[in-house]
Amino acid sequence: MENADLLVDWSRAQFALTALYHWLFVPLTLGLTFLVAIMETIYVKTGKSEWKTLTKFWMTLLAINFAIGLATGIIMEFEFGTNWSNYSWIVGDIFGAPLAIEGIMAFFMESTFFAVMFFGWDKVSKKMHLLSTWLVALGSNLSALWILVANGWMQNPVGMRFNPDTARNEMVDFWAVLFNPNAVSKFLHSISSGYVLASLFVIGISSWYLLKRREVLFAKRSIVVASSFGLLTSLFLLASGDESAHQVALNQPMKLAAMEGLYKGEERAGIIAFGQLNPDKEVGDDNAPFEFSIEIPYALSFLGYHSFDAFVPGVEDLVYGNEKYGIISTAEKIAIGKEAIASLSEYKEAKKSGDLVTADTALQRFESSSHYMGYGYLEKPEDAVPNIPISFYSFHIMVGLGSWFILLFIVMLYSIMTNEMEKRRWLLWAALFTIPLGYVAQEAGWIVAEVGRQPWAIQDMLPVGMATSSIEHTSVMITFWLFAVLFTGLLFAEVKIMLKQIKIGPEEH
Repeated sequence: MENADLLVDWSRAQFALTALYHWLFVPLTLGLTFLVAIMETIYVKTGKSEWKTLTKFWMTLLAINFAIGLATGIIMEFEFGTNWSNYSWIVGDIFGAPLAIEGIMAFFMESTFFAVMFFGWDKVSKKMHLLSTWLVALGSNLSALWILVANGWMQNPVGMRFNPDTARNEMVDFWAVLFNPNAVSKFLHSISSGYVLASLFVIGISSWYLLKRREVLFAKRSIVVASSFGLLTSLFLLASGDESAHQVALNQPMKLAAMEGLYKGEERAGIIAFGQLNPDKEVGDDNAPFEFSIEIPYALSFLGYHSFDAFVPGVEDLVYGNEKYGIISTAEKIAIGKEAIASLSEYKEAKKSGDLVTADTALQRFESSSHYMGYGYLEKPEDAVPNIPISFYSFHIMVGLGSWFILLFIVMLYSIMTNEMEKRRWLLWAALFTIPLGYVAQEAGWIVAEVGRQPWAIQDMLPVGMATSSIEHTSVMITFWLFAVLFTGLLFAEVKIMLKQIKIGPEEH
């Protein structure tokens, strides 16, 4: 049992390591492709060579990021086979489809036209080159679509049925999987966060040039494009975040409660604008959840259910039940889930022995209880609670930084339009140091999404403890450290190459 727990822990750690490193590269690619496409469009429209220089400089940084980010993404897909083979067996028919489409359609389109975009200057016509650049932007975002469709399905499994004969989930409605509201909101929120990060990246580096009093015109033009793009997409990010939270409230209420440190459910619940959790608080005790907090009244009810009066269930309502609001306890769900597991086992044994009457009876019992089958693998009700401090602080760091980014874009755009940018050196320094904050917000967002849905690999269906491969935990542990060294090396390589290119600057490029 101890080895099984270690296997789960190391498998989770390895996947988290890979995903966090991979997401250092992906959002910059998503956003920078569109910024480069916009810059090249201005070049083709105006015919001014300065815009070509500007486009080629940012395209070079995009190429560095694209090449190194690719390596981490490939490793992550292999981990489904090596560390999560039970998961792949149970839901491979569904999860594999969007990943296959991503590889066949989007990734090949992205890679093919990337070569034309990067090496095709003066070898193809201006319009063909511009078309290639836009197709790279489209392809990279289509890649993200299919990945996030797969992830959205894990958060809210739809469009499938469980086959009791094979013990596998099978897709019955592709369009339900594709247009899963959770997947749509996750896709829009994730790509718009990438646009914001890329805008911060361009603004920050351009600010460094202004601080050094070099490449002034280049830097100002880059800031105009990136600030405009960043402001528009950050407002869209805000709107998509609202819809994301709504979907979480509908399909993953435990995650929403953890994000807000809400232990006891409330009508007209408020959002914690700022607060510190009580480290001694445990689920079910009488301790106060916060050391201190500043709350925005009604906001959580509206965010979650689009009604100021709505009841938002807390962690304890979901664990112990709340009869008034028709919420059954996790203990009841565990009991129903265990009955489903037992009925499925009885069905398979009876069918194997040719006892069709018993098999039919067991199948009926299974179908009436299968919706909570995943809970049958939990040992106690409190196992259904994710890590609340990590979920709470990650969520509030993400939201706080997102608010700062909107303000920064507005001030940067105003300063550049009033020609006061170079006088405000504090603003240039702030823009430069906001680049790492953009990455912090990105990682915090993914931590909220993935830690908040624990203990589930697939929401309410498959706990992570049942999803791993049957391998020795030492194998996973060794490869964890190998990947950690490899990814860290790749990250240092990327930063070093980019810094060298930035110091060379656009004029010598």
